[in-house]
Amino acid sequence: MTHTPGPPLLFLDIDGPLIPFGSPASGAGPAPDAGPGHPLLGRLDPTIGPRLLALGCTLVWATTWEHEANEVVAPRIGLPPLPVIEWPASPAVGVPRGLHWKTPALVARAAGRPFVWVDDEIGAMDREWVAAQHPGPALLHRVAPATGLADDDFTALADWLRGPARADCQCRVPQ
Repeated sequence: MTHTPGPPLLFLDIDGPLIPFGSPASGAGPAPDAGPGHPLLGRLDPTIGPRLLALGCTLVWATTWEHEANEVVAPRIGLPPLPVIEWPASPAVGVPRGLHWKTPALVARAAGRPFVWVDDEIGAMDREWVAAQHPGPALLHRVAPATGLADDDFTALADWLRGPARADCQCRVPQ
């Protein structure tokens, strides 16, 4: 397999993975310093950015927030400005019913490079389509939207990055 060199890409959604939708009683409630704007910004965990950076991937926003992610979310969670997927104005033509609208754009952006997609809306059709359309290793990691990224999610990401992704590329993965 031929892949673009460099660390794997990690495509990151915000709503669900970083801003959990769980009830305040579940511990995912808004913080008193949420500030103006999005009412759930207080649910962002300020320690999650450094944990994502420690994975050794090239982080890329894959969210409908697009460039606003760098202005509003990144500083609140300790991330530098990241590259942003700019979504096409219209959905891809000729894709199977049930395929998430983000999937074709993510595979195109990866261009054969190993990637992880962290989202709360990944389904079976996305997994099948990526397996058929993407020549490199890929992990489609669905996060529970009620809780957002948790310790188990980070363990799964780090384990995968030490396995298939590392075998196929020259990447910087923490030991």
